[in-house]
Amino acid sequence: MPELPEVETVRNELLPHVVGRRITGVTLVWEGIVKDISVEEFRSHVIGQKIKGITRRGKYLMVRLGSGEYLVIHLRMTGSLIVSPGSQEAPRFLRAIIHLDNETSIFFRDPRKFGVMRLANDTSDIEAKLGPEPLEEGFTTGVLAGILAGRKAPIKALLLNQKLIAGIGNMYADEALYASRLNPWQPGGSLSSKEIARLHNEIRRILWAAIENKGASVDTYFRPDGSKGSAQYEFKVAHGLGGKTCSVCGGPIERGLVGNRGTYYCPRCQTLKRRK
Repeated sequence: MPELPEVETVRNELLPHVVGRRITGVTLVWEGIVKDISVEEFRSHVIGQKIKGITRRGKYLMVRLGSGEYLVIHLRMTGSLIVSPGSQEAPRFLRAIIHLDNETSIFFRDPRKFGVMRLANDTSDIEAKLGPEPLEEGFTTGVLAGILAGRKAPIKALLLNQKLIAGIGNMYADEALYASRLNPWQPGGSLSSKEIARLHNEIRRILWAAIENKGASVDTYFRPDGSKGSAQYEFKVAHGLGGKTCSVCGGPIERGLVGNRGTYYCPRCQTLKRRK
């Protein structure tokens, strides 16, 4: 599932291909990819617009159009945006094509049809439902402590709650908790100040490293040039890719469920602590 590092990689690698280009057409192989507006209205608002920029908020891509509107793209679980110079064969699971004025096309590939495109007058609705960005300077240890204070939910579930922190998904939550030696089921409000500081550091370190490695291709994620990311090769536990034994203690890596989400952890290194 594309998480913050994957979506940020898509943004970074799309920018040089699309900014300043004009949208000349939209082919909807699957019309259900467009939400909250008719297909006809979507086309009329998008075609002819110049792309002014692309920003990311959480797992959302927001393409700023010359009209002032935003084309909001959410890749969801299996979506990818692939840049085609014009002669490239369309990929499997193609759902939409955005045609540009230099004969470049952007393929929206999505095997499971969860990805969506929307139009928005501004980004306020997205901002209202997302917590702080974990890689921004304003996301301090104190901010994380405030988010966790008094909460009885498992720390893993809190990290996945986009209203609390934007962009962290299943893979990177598992990696951050393992690196912090925190049990995924530990109540968020029970963490000590030292544990919060350690978790804060590991969240940022792991996310930055994953961006450097162009995201993780564990299933269906591809970079805009069609290649795969390599962040998965650094995983210690996520998706079972870190091996069957812990690299620290040699004990078994186990899988459990936190809020119906598959969770990988080391029960020896990530013990569930009883708090007084």
